[in-house]
Amino acid sequence: MSKSASQAPSPKFQNWLLAIAVMLLTVLPLIFVRGEYRGSDDQGEKAITELHPDYEPWFQPFFEPVSGEIESLLFASQAALGAGVIGYVIGLYKGCTHQQAQSKQSDSRLE
Repeated sequence: MSKSASQAPSPKFQNWLLAIAVMLLTVLPLIFVRGEYRGSDDQGEKAITELHPDYEPWFQPFFEPVSGEIESLLFASQAALGAGVIGYVIGLYKGCTHQQAQSKQSDSRLE
C-alpha cells in the first residue's frame, strides 16, 4: 500500500524531525567520541613538524592575541558577525519575495 501525497508528514513535523536530527548529530559525538577536541591549526602545525622538522614558517601573523581566551573571543565574534550577515541577507531576500508576492496579489485584484 503506497502512501499518497496527502498523507505525507506535514512540513512542521518534518522541520521538527530535522531539528531533532541536528541536535542528535551535535550531542552524540560529544557523548560517545573519546579524545580531545582541538582546532585544525594545532593539528596542522603538528603534522608539519612531524613531516619536516626543519620547516620554518615563511609568514608571521601581524597580530597575535595576548591569550587564548582573547583568541577564542575574536573567533566567536567573527562567527557571530558572519551568522548575523547571513541571517540579514536571508531575511532581506525573504522580505523582498514576500513583498513581490503581495504586490502581484494586489495588482491582480485591481485588474
